[in-house]
Amino acid sequence: MSVSTVRETTYEILRDLGLNIIFGNPGSTELPFLRDMPSDFRYVLGLHERVAAGMALGYSLGSRKPVFVNLHSIASTGNGLSAIQDAWYMHAPLVVTAGQQDRRQLLAEPFLASRAVETVRPYVKWAYEPLRAEDVPGAVARGIYLAMQLPQGPVFISIPMDDWTHECKPVPARKVSDSVLADPKALDEVVRALDSSRNPALVAGSQIEEDDGWHAMLALAEHLNASVYQDPIPARWTFPRGHRLFRGGLLPAQQPLADQLASHDVVVVLGARVFLYYAHVPGNPVKPGTRLFQITNDPQAAASALAGDSIVGNVAQAAAYIRDHAKARHRSSVGEKPTVPPGPGPQHPITTAYLFSVLNKVIPRNAVIAEECPSSKGDLDRYLILDEPRSFYSVPNGVLGFGLPAAVGLQLAVPERRVICPIGDGSVQYSVQALWSAVQNHAPVVVIVIRNSDYSALKGFCDFTQVGRNVPGMDLPGIDMVKIAQGYGMSAREVDRATELEPALQAAFAANAPCLISVNVAKGGQKTMGMDQSVNPPRYR
Repeated sequence: MSVSTVRETTYEILRDLGLNIIFGNPGSTELPFLRDMPSDFRYVLGLHERVAAGMALGYSLGSRKPVFVNLHSIASTGNGLSAIQDAWYMHAPLVVTAGQQDRRQLLAEPFLASRAVETVRPYVKWAYEPLRAEDVPGAVARGIYLAMQLPQGPVFISIPMDDWTHECKPVPARKVSDSVLADPKALDEVVRALDSSRNPALVAGSQIEEDDGWHAMLALAEHLNASVYQDPIPARWTFPRGHRLFRGGLLPAQQPLADQLASHDVVVVLGARVFLYYAHVPGNPVKPGTRLFQITNDPQAAASALAGDSIVGNVAQAAAYIRDHAKARHRSSVGEKPTVPPGPGPQHPITTAYLFSVLNKVIPRNAVIAEECPSSKGDLDRYLILDEPRSFYSVPNGVLGFGLPAAVGLQLAVPERRVICPIGDGSVQYSVQALWSAVQNHAPVVVIVIRNSDYSALKGFCDFTQVGRNVPGMDLPGIDMVKIAQGYGMSAREVDRATELEPALQAAFAANAPCLISVNVAKGGQKTMGMDQSVNPPRYR
């Protein structure tokens, strides 16, 4: 058997398994791996580890493939950890590596000695530092296979910098199945409940798209003629917003959510937790007597559910099974196709309702939204109608910094679609360096900065919780995002008047280049935190 170096063997296994793009931010401990990178590999540089890993996350979501990330030593556990957490909550198969000091001097705790494995362990499926240099390629291969197993998610491998020049044997690429089927007997119980139901409802969650189940979910809803709700605080929209069966998003608090579902005697949650709450409003998950089922690809989500019966398996295949076995339902009482609320008129300052109504008017049909605008989330939900699969992504865990790098990564993964990033002027500061990466990689993402010069979402939450607004650190004066974007080489403009908005958006979509539009909007947080029947609440820091 031939012998090559650890470095050569690792590149070979990455090549064989299709991971030819590397997102990273290099440091001294990564240089031995990155030197003389093979010509068939592409390196995408992020100026900060949060940006590098965040772009990789977006690329993985858009391409539906595992993605290789190379971060720097101990910095990866701090600067990049929030993006690794995003990947954990969004079930994104990132293979994250970081350099470690030379193993020959680790005993002496040298400069840049890393304890990254222990730090990241709670937010990855596997964290490992190989005991021998020759084990590195095998560890990378194992990480790829494990990252792709349902539920998919990130893995982390720490690699001492001197390992790359050691000799090792080839590591052959293998095929590893990554689909688990739900128990047909358990699904038959769901079928029987639906067949006897008077008024069933379905709840659509992010795992529908993880399992490539958009069309299976749509077919099931139409077969059952059932009302469909989006799960609370969704990281993805997984049902057409303009469909006649769509009833909007569920609220992230027990009693308000139970009230939304009160008219339904059977509720089937597909691909979501039961349920994701934020505000503490005590109550039952559903009203007593309602039969509740959960179908999830995540055993932890099944184990942590507060009510109902849980079934673990591929969500798309489970939806198809139920459709094939349940009786078709015909009910004239199900509502007609919902209409978009009448667009508000132009005002000065511009309202976020007007901003999103105009965006909905001019947005390309197959556009992709990667948003991070907590204080205007309600108006985004009201006025943006997206009916195509894989069109919406949002911060999954309340940690800011997701939207901008995810948008850049998504744009690189789906160049045939236009990616738009509506983002608050506070949120954009957490990963602003991604603007440079968009320019350098010719990713024509459209960044819409919603400029209200404060943390409006926090002010709204102060009102909701009756804390009061006598809290420091709520205002953000003196930030000029146009100049910042131009400093990174990006085309940018400010919009202050309503008459300027539509022409600015049209020009952005017409240009095949990244651009930023900073829109001055009216101040003010959402006073009720969105706790009504028409809109999801915002997300907060």
